This record gives sequence, C-alpha cells and structure tokens, in this order.
Amino acid sequence: MKNFVEELRWRGMIQDIMPCTEEKLMEGPQAAYVGIDPTADSLHIGHLVSVMILKHFQNCGHKPFALVGGATGMIGDPSMKSAERNLLDEQTLTHNVESLKAQLARFLDFESDSPNKAELVNNYEWMKDYSFIGFIRDIGKHITVNYMMAKDSVKKRLQRDSSEGMSFTEFSYQLMQGYDFYWLWKNRGCILQLGGSDQWGNITTGTELIRRMDGGTAYALTCPLIRKADGTKFGKTEKGNIWLDPERTSPYEFYQFWLNVADDDAERYIKIFTLLDRKTIEDAIEVHRADPGARTLQKLLAKEVTVMVHGQEAYENAIEASRLLFGNVSAEAFRKMDERTVREVFANVPSFELSASELPCDILEFLAVKTSVFPSKGEARKMIQGGGVSLNKAKVADAASLVTPDDVINGHYILAQKGKKNYFIINIVQ
Repeated sequence: MKNFVEELRWRGMIQDIMPCTEEKLMEGPQAAYVGIDPTADSLHIGHLVSVMILKHFQNCGHKPFALVGGATGMIGDPSMKSAERNLLDEQTLTHNVESLKAQLARFLDFESDSPNKAELVNNYEWMKDYSFIGFIRDIGKHITVNYMMAKDSVKKRLQRDSSEGMSFTEFSYQLMQGYDFYWLWKNRGCILQLGGSDQWGNITTGTELIRRMDGGTAYALTCPLIRKADGTKFGKTEKGNIWLDPERTSPYEFYQFWLNVADDDAERYIKIFTLLDRKTIEDAIEVHRADPGARTLQKLLAKEVTVMVHGQEAYENAIEASRLLFGNVSAEAFRKMDERTVREVFANVPSFELSASELPCDILEFLAVKTSVFPSKGEARKMIQGGGVSLNKAKVADAASLVTPDDVINGHYILAQKGKKNYFIINIVQ
C-alpha cells in the first residue's frame, strides 16, 4: 500500500485530518468519497482539487466513490455562501448529473476489473423516497440543533447575513450531507469522507451521526481552500470561472490560465494539480528558481493539467494558438484552428468589417481603403515589398495580388499582419 496521507502531505493538500486516519488507511484498501453538488453541467477548476484527491486515493490502492448530489443539490450548501442560492428543478439537475459523470470518467477509473475501480453514486437515489416525517424521526433526533449551530459554516453564514438569516432548507443541508456519509458507510463501506476545508463541519456531522446511530467509527480529511499568492480567489478570471467543459472555457484559455500563474502559485499548484512525482517536481522548481524568466515551471504545469483535462491534441493546439502572436505558426496550421480559439487569441486587436460582396479586391485597396490597416496605399505597397505584410500567416509577395473569397477563414474572417506584432481581424459579413 502506498501511503495516501503522506502523498497528500508533501503536496500541501491536507488542512484537517481526524486522528488515526493515516493508520487506518495503512491497514489495507479502504473506501472513501467526495461529494459534488451538480449546480452546473460542468466542473470548474475549483472542483479539481477534490477530484485530484480522489485520483491519488485510487492510485494508492483504495476505492474512490464520487457522490453527485442530486438531492443535496436541490437544497444548497450554506458553506462559504453569502446568500441562499436558487433551487434547481429536477430536470436541470438530471442533466447536470449526467454531464458531471462524463467529466469525472476522464480522471477516475470506472471501467476496469480492478477491485478498487471508482463508483459514481447519486444521493437522490436514497433520498427520493424518504418522507419528511421519516427523515426527522430516524435521522434528525440524533443531532441536536446546538450541535449544528456550533458549526462554522452555519455561524459564518448567519454573521454575514444577519438581516435575512438562514432558511430551514439551508440549515437542513448539514444533516442531509451527514446522512449521505452514514448511508455510504452502512451500505458501501465508506469509512472516509474527503473534501475542502469549508466542508469540515458537514463532514464531521457525518462521523458523529455514524457514531450516534450505530456506534461506528468513520474518518475525515480536508484539503486547504486554494487561493492565489496575493490572497484573491483561485480559479476566477475577468470572464468568470475556469471550466473543464471546452465549450465553456476553451482549451486555449484553459492553458493560458495555468501558463500565467505567479511563480509562487506555480510552485504550489504543480504539486496539487498534477500527478508528477516528488523528484520531478522538486527538480523543476529548482530549474525554475535559477531562471524564473523562462517560466519553465508554468509551462510544465500548463502542459500537465491541459493534457489531463483536454488531451494531448488540445494541448498541442493551445501551443499553436499561443505561437500565433509571435509569428511562428504556418499558414496551413492557422487555417486548421477553430474560430473561437483564433478570436480569443486576438480578442483585443483592432477589427474591421467588410462585406463578402466586396471580394475579390485589390490587396492595396483592401489594406488601405476598405480597412485602415495602413493609412495609405503607398505605405502598404512599401511594406509588402519589404516582406512585412501577411494574410492568414502567409506572406503577401505581390502588391498587385487580389484578396479573394478563398482567403476568408471559416467563411467569417481574415487575419492581417503588419510587421511582427501588429494584427488586425477583418470580419467578413455575408
């Protein structure tokens, strides 16, 4: 058995751990779970910490359960929330659960014949037929209101929102999550719940419920909430969350997020968000510290996480997209790039509109009259003759050439380049 707790410890992934957890896990293969509420139809990188913990758990020879909270997702966890969130309908939750299943399968082995293959469970299955009276009689009587009020997740929520308070619906979340742990302990042999440090109160409610209902012993382990070195929230950009779904966050934007993290963050993140071994990481950190300007650590981090989440091809496409800004992409490679990625790369460059009916068009007319890439035809001609003008990453060799409909990429745009760093998007309107 590989020591799971030690693996997390050197990676900086342990915040709180119940006594004897490490010793119990070293006795032999055990089962543990992480809960994820399906509030959206995609995971974001905030979820990735818990998913990585489950992945390490499985790699260490243990059996992971991923609990998608179809029932608790209807309630809403008050932990770290400043206001009660909107309740989702059953149809939306069902769609979200199915989407999360597909994403989790990219990280965990659900399909092999291994005795520690992962399993996905949905707490809606054991909660849907439980009556309100039955639940408060069978479960509610074991946990006092005083015990629940003492939890930080409840106290902080009430302090932040003293005027509105907390609804009974939100207050009941703690008891429902506690029952999830009890049910998985009783029916699936889960002795351990894993999660973020904001979940410590909910998790320990579960261990207490197990003790009070059946006299059993269960364990808890949480990881720190990840923040940037400057103290701001991890995983947020001006555009919002960084999602794992490529339709929400493109692989290029995903890659760029990791590539642009601060040096101190890169040293922490590469331990948390990759499966690289300790020596490889320590050697990479040493190389990076010797020459921070080369950003070798960020490049390695961005590669590992992008390949893990989106695959090798998406990573290579993201690299190609990054090279667009520096002129190192061939015209052939440029034409193969999807429009969304190209527009993200050139989101802040000047743009013009041109009707498709105006093509074909003389290149000088195109650059200096139809658009304002150049202030005059003379300047455009001079730079073309000097080899300084490109369309769609291909050099314009002749000042008498034409811009034709064949130059329009995906039927929507042409990329013009003046010199090494001046780009322009010409949007072609049909």
